[in-house]
Amino acid sequence: MNLTAEYIQRSRDILTTIEAQAQAIQHAADWFSQTILAGRMVHLFGSGHSRIMVEEMWPRYGSFPGFNPIVELSLSFHNLVVGANGQRQAMFLENVPGLAQRILRNYDLSNLDSALVISSSGCNVVPIEMAELFQQHGMKVVALITKQHAEKSISKRPDGKKLSDFADLILDTGAPVGDAMITVSGLDTPVSPGSTVGGAVLVNCIKAETARLLTEAGRPPKVLSAANVVGADRAVTLFESAYDEHAHRLAKLYQNVGIPSYVSEQADNLISKQL
Repeated sequence: MNLTAEYIQRSRDILTTIEAQAQAIQHAADWFSQTILAGRMVHLFGSGHSRIMVEEMWPRYGSFPGFNPIVELSLSFHNLVVGANGQRQAMFLENVPGLAQRILRNYDLSNLDSALVISSSGCNVVPIEMAELFQQHGMKVVALITKQHAEKSISKRPDGKKLSDFADLILDTGAPVGDAMITVSGLDTPVSPGSTVGGAVLVNCIKAETARLLTEAGRPPKVLSAANVVGADRAVTLFESAYDEHAHRLAKLYQNVGIPSYVSEQADNLISKQL
């Protein structure tokens, strides 16, 4: 078997692993649809390359509002590799205790919210603390990990706890220990990771099931769609309305955040009068 065929076959094995998680995927979609129907948001977080899954969920073609992508550039900007804003700093920062709390200080969280936290190893401090804080706010937390890799990895937290310890539901990308899936003759280190394949399939399965539930509930999502599928005018309308809905949902996360001000009090009074 050539290496291309081998990688494709291993990817098929990943799909089999994901297919076996159909019930768990449905549970995640149930929680996420309930959050979206309540007018709230599903918080998405991943540091490092896990950022890929955050952006795969929203915003992109075939996706819809209801998700809050929390992407910290200090933890996920890899393009420069070395020097200022390099990878060494990002890898250091994703294990700084307390950073998750500072990030979430920006949002007025609710137990109506839910969350998807992505970390292949499930062992870095910031994603673990993110999940822990989300649970403390009464949210349902879905963890997307690579189970075999996470089980063999050592937590960077002093208490040894991992992302899976703060998850109400765990999804497995199906990739192997170390992530890389291909062994090259004469090379003692494997290449070609698989967690991105599994992660992308998982988030899109969740997306599809969530869209179904929203539609069945009479709230079909505003899906970012290509002009060559829905026509130029409707594509523009969908994009504008989806982005506006995202803004409206996001506004709720900022309206009463932190220390009250006369601005937030005015908003509360206005809402009371409207009710």
